[in-house]
Amino acid sequence: MHNKPRTMLRISDIKQYLYCPRIIFYTYLMPVEKKTTFKMEHGKISEEKMARLEGRRKLKRYGLHGGERHWNYWLKSEKLGLSGKVDMLVRTPEASYPVDFKHTRGGVRKNHIYQLCGYGLMLEDLEGHEVRTGFIYLIPESDAVPIEFTKELKYSCLDVIDSIHGIIGREIMPEPNPHRSRCEDCEYRNYCRDVW
Repeated sequence: MHNKPRTMLRISDIKQYLYCPRIIFYTYLMPVEKKTTFKMEHGKISEEKMARLEGRRKLKRYGLHGGERHWNYWLKSEKLGLSGKVDMLVRTPEASYPVDFKHTRGGVRKNHIYQLCGYGLMLEDLEGHEVRTGFIYLIPESDAVPIEFTKELKYSCLDVIDSIHGIIGREIMPEPNPHRSRCEDCEYRNYCRDVW
Protein backbone atom coordinates (compact mmCIF):
# COMPACT_ATOMS: atom_id res chain seq x y z
CA MET A 1 0.00 0.00 0.00
CA HIS A 2 1.55 3.34 -1.01
CA ASN A 3 0.97 6.62 0.80
CA LYS A 4 -0.84 9.32 -1.10
CA PRO A 5 1.32 12.48 -1.22
CA ARG A 6 0.11 15.32 0.97
CA THR A 7 -1.48 18.34 -0.65
CA MET A 8 0.74 21.43 -0.66
CA LEU A 9 -1.08 23.88 1.60
CA ARG A 10 -1.01 27.67 1.37
CA ILE A 11 0.12 29.60 4.44
CA SER A 12 -3.25 31.39 4.49
CA ASP A 13 -4.90 27.99 5.14
CA ILE A 14 -3.63 28.18 8.74
CA LYS A 15 -5.41 31.48 9.29
CA GLN A 16 -8.54 30.25 7.50
CA TYR A 17 -8.64 26.99 9.49
CA LEU A 18 -8.55 28.91 12.78
CA TYR A 19 -11.31 31.20 11.52
CA CYS A 20 -13.41 28.19 10.50
CA PRO A 21 -12.21 24.66 9.54
CA ARG A 22 -14.93 24.41 6.90
CA ILE A 23 -13.10 26.93 4.73
CA ILE A 24 -10.48 24.21 4.17
CA PHE A 25 -13.20 21.78 3.06
CA TYR A 26 -14.69 24.30 0.60
CA THR A 27 -11.27 25.27 -0.74
CA TYR A 28 -9.83 21.81 -1.38
CA LEU A 29 -12.66 19.27 -1.44
CA MET A 30 -15.71 21.11 -2.72
CA PRO A 31 -14.37 24.10 -4.62
CA VAL A 32 -17.09 26.69 -4.86
CA GLU A 33 -17.11 30.25 -6.09
CA LYS A 34 -16.33 32.48 -3.18
CA LYS A 35 -17.25 36.10 -2.88
CA THR A 36 -14.35 38.53 -2.38
CA THR A 37 -15.24 40.70 0.57
CA PHE A 38 -14.43 44.40 0.92
CA LYS A 39 -12.14 43.55 3.85
CA MET A 40 -10.07 41.17 1.70
CA GLU A 41 -9.65 43.65 -1.16
CA HIS A 42 -8.92 46.60 1.15
CA GLY A 43 -6.33 44.57 3.09
CA LYS A 44 -4.47 43.63 -0.11
CA ILE A 45 -4.25 47.27 -1.25
CA SER A 46 -3.07 48.39 2.22
CA GLU A 47 -0.33 45.75 2.29
CA GLU A 48 0.97 46.89 -1.12
CA LYS A 49 1.11 50.52 0.08
CA MET A 50 2.81 49.44 3.28
CA ALA A 51 5.55 47.59 1.39
CA ARG A 52 6.34 50.77 -0.58
CA LEU A 53 6.52 52.90 2.59
CA GLU A 54 8.42 50.35 4.63
CA GLY A 55 11.19 50.23 2.05
CA ARG A 56 12.20 53.78 3.04
CA ARG A 57 12.11 53.27 6.82
CA LYS A 58 14.73 52.06 9.26
CA LEU A 59 14.45 48.75 11.15
CA LYS A 60 14.46 50.47 14.57
CA ARG A 61 10.72 49.93 14.97
CA TYR A 62 11.48 46.18 15.02
CA GLY A 63 14.17 46.62 17.67
CA LEU A 64 16.81 45.72 15.07
CA HIS A 65 19.90 47.82 14.35
CA GLY A 66 20.32 46.53 10.84
CA GLY A 67 19.48 43.77 8.47
CA GLU A 68 18.68 42.94 4.90
CA ARG A 69 15.03 43.16 3.83
CA HIS A 70 13.43 40.81 1.33
CA TRP A 71 9.92 41.68 0.06
CA ASN A 72 7.23 39.09 -0.75
CA TYR A 73 9.70 36.33 -0.01
CA TRP A 74 8.55 32.94 -1.30
CA LEU A 75 8.84 29.93 1.03
CA LYS A 76 8.01 26.30 0.33
CA SER A 77 8.54 23.37 2.71
CA GLU A 78 7.99 19.88 1.29
CA LYS A 79 8.37 18.47 4.81
CA LEU A 80 5.48 20.55 6.17
CA GLY A 81 3.47 20.48 2.93
CA LEU A 82 3.24 24.27 3.22
CA SER A 83 4.07 27.24 1.02
CA GLY A 84 3.51 30.98 0.90
CA LYS A 85 4.94 34.47 0.55
CA VAL A 86 5.92 36.35 3.68
CA ASP A 87 5.35 40.11 3.28
CA MET A 88 8.86 40.91 4.47
CA LEU A 89 11.78 38.82 5.66
CA VAL A 90 14.52 40.56 7.63
CA ARG A 91 17.88 38.79 7.74
CA THR A 92 20.64 39.74 10.14
CA PRO A 93 23.93 37.87 10.62
CA GLU A 94 22.38 36.22 13.70
CA ALA A 95 18.77 35.47 12.71
CA SER A 96 15.86 35.61 10.27
CA TYR A 97 12.63 37.46 11.16
CA PRO A 98 9.38 37.00 9.21
CA VAL A 99 7.15 40.10 9.14
CA ASP A 100 3.46 39.92 8.25
CA PHE A 101 1.51 43.13 7.52
CA LYS A 102 -2.08 43.20 8.75
CA HIS A 103 -4.68 45.86 8.04
CA THR A 104 -6.73 45.25 11.15
CA ARG A 105 -7.79 47.07 14.28
CA GLY A 106 -8.14 45.57 17.72
CA GLY A 107 -4.68 44.09 18.05
CA VAL A 108 -3.07 40.84 17.06
CA ARG A 109 -5.33 37.80 16.79
CA LYS A 110 -4.62 34.11 17.29
CA ASN A 111 -4.93 33.30 13.58
CA HIS A 112 -2.36 36.03 12.77
CA ILE A 113 0.09 34.55 15.29
CA TYR A 114 -0.28 31.02 13.92
CA GLN A 115 0.15 32.15 10.32
CA LEU A 116 3.33 34.03 11.29
CA CYS A 117 4.56 30.95 13.16
CA GLY A 118 3.96 28.93 9.97
CA TYR A 119 6.43 31.22 8.19
CA GLY A 120 8.89 30.66 11.04
CA LEU A 121 8.52 26.86 10.78
CA MET A 122 9.12 26.96 7.03
CA LEU A 123 12.23 29.12 7.51
CA GLU A 124 13.55 26.64 10.10
CA ASP A 125 13.06 23.77 7.70
CA LEU A 126 14.61 25.56 4.73
CA GLU A 127 17.49 27.35 6.47
CA GLY A 128 18.32 24.76 9.12
CA HIS A 129 18.41 27.12 12.10
CA GLU A 130 15.94 28.07 14.82
CA VAL A 131 13.64 31.02 14.18
CA ARG A 132 12.66 32.50 17.53
CA THR A 133 10.81 35.72 16.71
CA GLY A 134 8.64 37.29 14.03
CA PHE A 135 6.65 40.51 13.78
CA ILE A 136 3.07 41.37 12.97
CA TYR A 137 2.92 44.91 11.67
CA LEU A 138 -0.50 46.43 12.40
CA ILE A 139 -0.91 48.96 9.61
CA PRO A 140 -3.61 51.22 11.18
CA GLU A 141 -1.58 51.64 14.39
CA SER A 142 1.87 51.72 12.69
CA ASP A 143 2.93 49.19 15.31
CA ALA A 144 5.37 46.29 14.88
CA VAL A 145 4.33 43.66 17.45
CA PRO A 146 7.03 41.07 18.24
CA ILE A 147 5.80 37.47 18.49
CA GLU A 148 7.97 34.91 20.25
CA PHE A 149 7.88 31.45 18.68
CA THR A 150 7.83 29.35 21.83
CA LYS A 151 8.09 25.56 21.65
CA GLU A 152 4.43 25.36 22.70
CA LEU A 153 3.36 27.69 19.89
CA LYS A 154 5.39 25.75 17.32
CA TYR A 155 3.93 22.39 18.43
CA SER A 156 0.43 23.85 18.40
CA CYS A 157 0.97 25.30 14.91
CA LEU A 158 2.25 21.91 13.68
CA ASP A 159 -0.95 20.33 15.09
CA VAL A 160 -3.03 22.83 13.10
CA ILE A 161 -1.09 22.00 9.91
CA ASP A 162 -1.64 18.27 10.55
CA SER A 163 -5.36 18.88 11.18
CA ILE A 164 -5.68 20.71 7.85
CA HIS A 165 -3.95 17.84 6.06
CA GLY A 166 -6.31 15.49 7.94
CA ILE A 167 -9.45 17.26 6.68
CA ILE A 168 -8.18 16.99 3.10
CA GLY A 169 -6.96 13.40 3.47
CA ARG A 170 -10.16 12.10 5.12
CA GLU A 171 -12.47 14.22 2.93
CA ILE A 172 -14.87 14.88 5.80
CA MET A 173 -16.64 18.19 6.36
CA PRO A 174 -15.70 19.52 9.81
CA GLU A 175 -18.14 20.98 12.32
CA PRO A 176 -18.83 24.70 11.82
CA ASN A 177 -17.06 27.27 13.94
CA PRO A 178 -19.03 27.78 17.18
CA HIS A 179 -18.67 31.59 16.86
CA ARG A 180 -21.69 32.33 14.67
CA SER A 181 -20.79 36.03 14.34
CA ARG A 182 -17.96 34.93 12.03
CA CYS A 183 -20.47 33.32 9.68
CA GLU A 184 -22.17 36.64 8.92
CA ASP A 185 -19.18 38.04 7.02
CA CYS A 186 -17.89 34.74 5.60
CA GLU A 187 -17.40 34.35 1.84
CA TYR A 188 -18.77 30.78 2.12
CA ARG A 189 -21.88 31.55 4.19
CA ASN A 190 -24.28 30.50 1.42
CA TYR A 191 -22.99 26.91 1.50
CA CYS A 192 -23.43 26.12 5.22
CA ARG A 193 -27.13 25.19 5.26
CA ASP A 194 -26.88 23.61 8.72
CA VAL A 195 -25.78 26.96 10.19
CA TRP A 196 -28.47 29.15 8.64
